[in-house]
Amino acid sequence: MSDSRWAAFKASPFLPASVLLLLIAAAAGLFAGSYTYAMANPTPHTIPTAVTASNDVPAARRFIGGMEQALNASLRLHPYGSRAAAVRAVDEQKVFAVVEAPAGGRTIALDVSSASGATVAQVLGEAAAKVGAATGTTVVVHDLKPLQKGDPRGLAIFYISLAAVIIGFVGAIQLSVHARALNPMERIAFTVAYALLGGLTIAAVVDWWLGAVKLPFLESWMILALTMFTSGMVFTMFNTLVGRWAMLPTWGLMVLLGNPSSGGAVSWPLLPSPLGTVGRWLPPGASVNAQHTAVYFRGHQHAFPFLVLAGWSVLSCAVFLIWRHRHPGGRLPDPSGADAD
Repeated sequence: MSDSRWAAFKASPFLPASVLLLLIAAAAGLFAGSYTYAMANPTPHTIPTAVTASNDVPAARRFIGGMEQALNASLRLHPYGSRAAAVRAVDEQKVFAVVEAPAGGRTIALDVSSASGATVAQVLGEAAAKVGAATGTTVVVHDLKPLQKGDPRGLAIFYISLAAVIIGFVGAIQLSVHARALNPMERIAFTVAYALLGGLTIAAVVDWWLGAVKLPFLESWMILALTMFTSGMVFTMFNTLVGRWAMLPTWGLMVLLGNPSSGGAVSWPLLPSPLGTVGRWLPPGASVNAQHTAVYFRGHQHAFPFLVLAGWSVLSCAVFLIWRHRHPGGRLPDPSGADAD
């Protein structure tokens, strides 16, 4: 291609269209790959498990060894002096199951918790039946924390968090397109406004209208609103740093990496180890974690997911305000002073 033709091509709309064509194709493959890698074949790695049986109980030793062999994974055992203490550990989300074996008995009680992770509970329950038959041990499986009737697979929390994440940054994109002239504090104020209204709408539709999940309404609403605000400000931060290509890092961070590693569709013990670790530090994972505890483990809420969401919000707002002159939006102040920021 001659220099004149290349110059004409660069000045035409065909160059950005061609770049977008390649980026969209790559994004499609990455999107499918990231979700397939994380969710298509959930495999246990290490499952925190409470044990109330003594180590010298033969039935317990045989059962735990058989479970680790059947799962091709390790049960990270945490001994507790009583069943009540072990159940409290489940409520505090320190463990996913409880193994109990009376001294001298051949019956093993396995308490799973679908609310802690439906996929983990299913895997443990299926493995326990096979191990019990193979070792000649009677295994009684009980669900300590069953899921709500309207959400038998435990996906509703993942879906509402996913909605908050995606609509959060889509809202910021729309502000940048249709309300480009907003000044920095105005943009933040409108992001807060649509986050509050959007979070209210999501919670109302899922709880009041569909009745899929009974939410602790105010707490769930605020978690969804904080998630939407964080997601919107993450896009705004990247829009400040990289301009019109802000969608790429936002999509990569929040959708390609954040949602598959959130623990919402597949519990963290079944995710590939790096995803299970990273997911807790990203907004989608923090949102799922906070919402999950609010719905199923009331009274045991942790500060960590809120600190993660707040940290991303503060970082995004700080970057946006410090380098606001680089943001493609805003308007010149009115000479009369009436329109000054």
